[in-house]
Amino acid sequence: MSLNLNIPSLQTLLSSVRRAVDDYDMIAEGDRIAVGVSGGKDSLALLCVLSALKKFYPIRFEIVPVHLRMGFPGEDSEPILELCEELGLKLVEVPTDIYEVVFGIRQEKSPCSLCANLRRGILYSTAKAAGCRKIALGHHFDDAVETLMMNLFVEGRFGCFAPVTYLSRMEVTMIRPMLYVKESDIRRYIRLAGIRPVPKLCPSDGFTKREETKQALAELERKDPGVKKRLFGALERSGVDGYAVHPRGRKKYTEENKEQT
Repeated sequence: MSLNLNIPSLQTLLSSVRRAVDDYDMIAEGDRIAVGVSGGKDSLALLCVLSALKKFYPIRFEIVPVHLRMGFPGEDSEPILELCEELGLKLVEVPTDIYEVVFGIRQEKSPCSLCANLRRGILYSTAKAAGCRKIALGHHFDDAVETLMMNLFVEGRFGCFAPVTYLSRMEVTMIRPMLYVKESDIRRYIRLAGIRPVPKLCPSDGFTKREETKQALAELERKDPGVKKRLFGALERSGVDGYAVHPRGRKKYTEENKEQT
């Protein structure tokens, strides 16, 4: 695999990630952070940008890439292993039977919720076993806007996943360093860097409520450019779920945003 990771488009991601990390105090001195790597473009970009950030960030931290093997037929984690080797990182791979449980034993008609819960539980325990008290996920700007709209349309509430969430029962903290990164910038970096994402094998891929919301927002953005930015701004100004905006536009994680699990 021929990769060109340190390209100009990486600086776009780095700028947005550093701003989010600073705004929400996502990283503390000596943190050992498990990076959830599914093999999709978002998680691979997150791994690259955090690896680059740690080289110059004034706060010292370590990253540990973690990949859960879902058990899909034809599953191949070789692209993840190759990227980790290029970055000088040791991948923690965990075999699971999530595919069999969700699609075989349970035969879920709406499998996303159960699948996500199973993945989270295994990720939490794996991170702790690896000595990590923080877990970084690859959710980005577009994910936040889509989640906001899904919560409005499906649940009738104004809210989103939090930038930083402390899980008291597991004693781990979830962080989302790519909160300010646009999906289009991630796609561009992955393409130009020559990174090969793992193919999507989930039978439900492309047929979810999130995909419907993504398409609806894309159409709105075409008709009214800037609508996603304004929706994200409304989320920040609301102050819900830890999106606390300070008078000078700087945001900071507060103790109010703790998920008791």
